[in-house]
Amino acid sequence: MEKRRCAACGEAFRPCPRVRDQTYCGKEECRRARRRRWQRAKRGEDADYRDNQVRAQRAWSGENRSYWRAYRSEHPQYEQENREATKQRQRDRRQRAAGKKRFAKMDSIRGVSSVSSGTYRLVPQDEEEFAKMDSILVKITLLSKE
Repeated sequence: MEKRRCAACGEAFRPCPRVRDQTYCGKEECRRARRRRWQRAKRGEDADYRDNQVRAQRAWSGENRSYWRAYRSEHPQYEQENREATKQRQRDRRQRAAGKKRFAKMDSIRGVSSVSSGTYRLVPQDEEEFAKMDSILVKITLLSKE
């Protein structure tokens, strides 16, 4: 009889003769892995399935509002690991943002030859990451146009 390697655990198994393309063995954790893989693929390709899953998750969350609070109190290690992972994500995000120059307005005007009367917000040039920090409001009145 033919033997195959399980796609989840890597151990050899005898496939069921009724399942021609069987790639997972019959162990519970391997069946769960197969199911997770199928669900992930299904959510990626089927919008109706994805929407149904979101609705079901929201309904369950609404009926079990205290679940995560109770889980965190019973699993302090999970809570600590989650905090550390969040801190690391924030550090990574700040490092990625530090290398980029970002502007708050996409249509900022550069190289304007004439300035018309009006109220303007001045922002220091070296502070391009945050367009509204340390900015100064000024009113410019055009006296002559030359």
